[in-house]
Amino acid sequence: MPIQIPIYQVDAFTDRVFAGNPAAICPLEEWLPDEVMQSIAAENNLSETAFFVRRPDGEYDLRWFTPTIEFDMCGHATLASGHMLLTKLTPDEELVAFHTRSGRLTVLRDGDRLEMDFPAQDAPLNIDPVLLAAVASALGKTPNALRVTHTIMAVFDHHSQVASLKPDFAAINQLDIPYIIATAPGDETDFVSRFFAPGGGIDEDPVTGSSHTIMTPYWVSRLSKNPLTARQLSKRGGNLWCRLAGDRVIISGYARDYMQGQIEI
Repeated sequence: MPIQIPIYQVDAFTDRVFAGNPAAICPLEEWLPDEVMQSIAAENNLSETAFFVRRPDGEYDLRWFTPTIEFDMCGHATLASGHMLLTKLTPDEELVAFHTRSGRLTVLRDGDRLEMDFPAQDAPLNIDPVLLAAVASALGKTPNALRVTHTIMAVFDHHSQVASLKPDFAAINQLDIPYIIATAPGDETDFVSRFFAPGGGIDEDPVTGSSHTIMTPYWVSRLSKNPLTARQLSKRGGNLWCRLAGDRVIISGYARDYMQGQIEI
């Protein structure tokens, strides 16, 4: 007998379908083997597929898979999972909590938007000229600064520089850290960004919640402003509202239903 698994697809960080970042969500009664979840994510071929299991305490264990690997943190699929729970599975609740590789994360109903609570991530300045040259070659433009954690953040002077990047994804994938955030001050928002992640099987992610846990502390400090508005300049595009709260980043956005069905395996 085939196993039937419910599946939902939600567009995150947008107030309309066909924009933002699509995520698949699979609520489970118990965990599937890792290789099966990875195969489902590969079959979905979205930047992330989220799987969660309800805990005895009423909270949830949550995991995220790209088409090729399991990720430690994913914002848009967390927002999509929270949206699906708060609108379909537990519509009387105001908050859902997820236990993840990145700790306990919450999604709170905030009017028509949803508000996520994530750990802030500091990205120290990196002045290695070899890395700067490699990043400039991969992006086709030279940033004015690099800040590096497990992801490279390339800071530019103007939003148009970020919008016009034509990255060499093969070259990015050859870097020791094959993940690059490109960011700059915005024109209609406080800052803008794009996110390139060929190391995770995603050349360009449409809208990346987790990257804003790195960018928000930087831009709050640089702009002397909190909260901030943000726009990710992918083809689909998405809007985010970000606030630094001590060692946490509060990220808000809209989400819209696209599809629901079932998987048979």
